[in-house]
Amino acid sequence: MKYIVCVKQVPDTQGKVAVKEDGTMDRSKMAAIINPDDLNAVEAALTLKDSNPDAKVVVVTMGPPPAAGMLHELLAMGADEAVLVSGREFGGSDTFATSQILAGAISHIGIEADDVIFCGRQAIDGDTAQVGPQIAEKLGIPQISYAADIEQNGNTLKVKRVLEDGYMTIEADTPCLITCIKELNKPRYMTVSGILEFDKKPYSVFDYETLKDEPLIEADTIGLKGSPTNVYKSFSPPQKAPGRMIAANESGVKELAQELAAKHII
Repeated sequence: MKYIVCVKQVPDTQGKVAVKEDGTMDRSKMAAIINPDDLNAVEAALTLKDSNPDAKVVVVTMGPPPAAGMLHELLAMGADEAVLVSGREFGGSDTFATSQILAGAISHIGIEADDVIFCGRQAIDGDTAQVGPQIAEKLGIPQISYAADIEQNGNTLKVKRVLEDGYMTIEADTPCLITCIKELNKPRYMTVSGILEFDKKPYSVFDYETLKDEPLIEADTIGLKGSPTNVYKSFSPPQKAPGRMIAANESGVKELAQELAAKHII
């Protein structure tokens, strides 16, 4: 049994967004972090592994070589194996091409009847929530999104799924894919033994040559060529003007009414 978790290294958007002259993000000038929702996905896999000691947690990411540092952290958290999908041929991929590549990488790892694939709900740099569901579609397996609770009974998963106005409980047989939200759990920390021994765990790099024979990996379906969409421009939104405090008394009420009337709000 394998729990395969797709993770992404993203710019820390809590700080200032660095933008190049061409309007694209300058990732070299921004701190990189593990996508928060993906940490919940990793924790979901590790939690299920706690109840299934024979299971293996495999973390997979697509990105440049420095993303290896993120995978080392996840190995130190308790993951058993890490895979970095990296190559110039994969550069410029949108969500469609990214899901194509990750689906090909997962196929290369191998999907068995009792395997589960986990993804975060969405990445904070794109906020599309598209890659996880697209991976499931391309692998031809069931998917359950927005998971707030997961129970496993053999080859059946019962998932509490969050809706805008409530919850939905869904059961699915493995193999399947689940996208996780932050309300699902609290990610664990790296352990001392994990930090000291992460380099003893299997670590692989899948480049284009490794994956090119996978049916999903074709030159016109990956990278910039295989991307029907692209980001035209990224920028920091302008700061809002500071607010103005109005006294909570009779004169303040009159002043507020005058301001609202002047702006044609009332």
